[in-house]
Amino acid sequence: MAAPPDAELSPSLSLELLPTDPLLLILSFLDYRDLVSCCYLNRRLNQLSRHDPLWKRHCKKYWLISEEEKARRNQGWRAIFISTYCDLGRYIQYYATLKKAWDDLEQYLGQWCPRMISSLKESVREEDLDAVEAQIRCKLPDDYRCSFRIHNGQKLVVPGLMGSMALSNHYRSEDLLDIDTAAGGFQQRLGLKQCLPLTFCIHTGLSQYMALESVEGRNKYEIFYQCPDQMARNPSAIVMFITGTSYLEWFTSYVNKVVTGGYPIIRDQIFRYVHDKDCVATTEDITVSVSTSFLPELSSVHPPHYFFTYRIRIEMSKDALPENICQLESRYWKITNAKGDVEEVQGPGVVGEFPVISPGKVYEYTSCTTFSTTSGYMEGYYTFHCLSNKDRFFNVTIPRFHMVCPTFKVSTA
Repeated sequence: MAAPPDAELSPSLSLELLPTDPLLLILSFLDYRDLVSCCYLNRRLNQLSRHDPLWKRHCKKYWLISEEEKARRNQGWRAIFISTYCDLGRYIQYYATLKKAWDDLEQYLGQWCPRMISSLKESVREEDLDAVEAQIRCKLPDDYRCSFRIHNGQKLVVPGLMGSMALSNHYRSEDLLDIDTAAGGFQQRLGLKQCLPLTFCIHTGLSQYMALESVEGRNKYEIFYQCPDQMARNPSAIVMFITGTSYLEWFTSYVNKVVTGGYPIIRDQIFRYVHDKDCVATTEDITVSVSTSFLPELSSVHPPHYFFTYRIRIEMSKDALPENICQLESRYWKITNAKGDVEEVQGPGVVGEFPVISPGKVYEYTSCTTFSTTSGYMEGYYTFHCLSNKDRFFNVTIPRFHMVCPTFKVSTA
């Protein structure tokens, strides 16, 4: 069959004849791996793939390099991408996420907990992490290594970066361990074999551990608090309260909770109280809200004893009339566990106090409770009397708030 007449007159389409701008536009959509591959296809693509603006997107996406950082380095985008990749290339899938988390955390701490900034340590070198792996004879996950290439944890100080908790006679504040201290606490004993501590509280001795291997019933890279099994004959038998499935998920979820205001800042410390936004009740001009926290260091699975603390905020609207000033007289609690068992508690004041609430004033206090089941809830009311009318008493609703123990598993050691 003969070719159409026009086809014989049309020159064959060649890459060399295509204009530069459309080709650069096409290349701008490629990932860095494909852009590198173009360098080896032919001379034209080799030249175009070296076009410096093409690498700007990759520097920003993978290394979070800003225009200011580029100007400070006095290098082109391509040169910056290559030099950074040579140093941190093995972490390219984690680096941007972890670097942003650290940057967000530092910015937040600078505003709300400035003294904690000075406790952060500088990054470690790749050879330092290799030396730790040789020391403990176990591989560290890349997301963990990547985080320590940004910050080497913190000094052993108070308050700890990973949050605090305080009751009248109990205080916990967890530091994020530097790599050498963590390696010194690496466990090979039965019950905690091949577990690396991530945090440490100098007051309670409590740590969160990361499993470096799937042994004794743990999943690889799982993060947990350990809890001794008090009913087991074997002292190495422990229960693990799971706090994360990987370092990346564990660290970034914590940072996100901090920087979005999910944890309150109290006395220049991050307190790990979780507030349910639906757990708020308003009676007349008074609003009551509740946040809760589970304390693994005071809990036990065998025998069942789950310890929770809660923080209550009582606030009178700033628009309330001055004659609405009132004083808390008593409290009533209805406490229900997961089996439906109910306990009622009634008594004067709260934590030994009888606070006076006036327009715009906030009163907060902390208390605790325990359950024999892994979950339960509390609700109730406060009784107030009006100071301008001593005969007027009224009840203020405490919203129902739930407390749930984190997922746990028993060691098979």
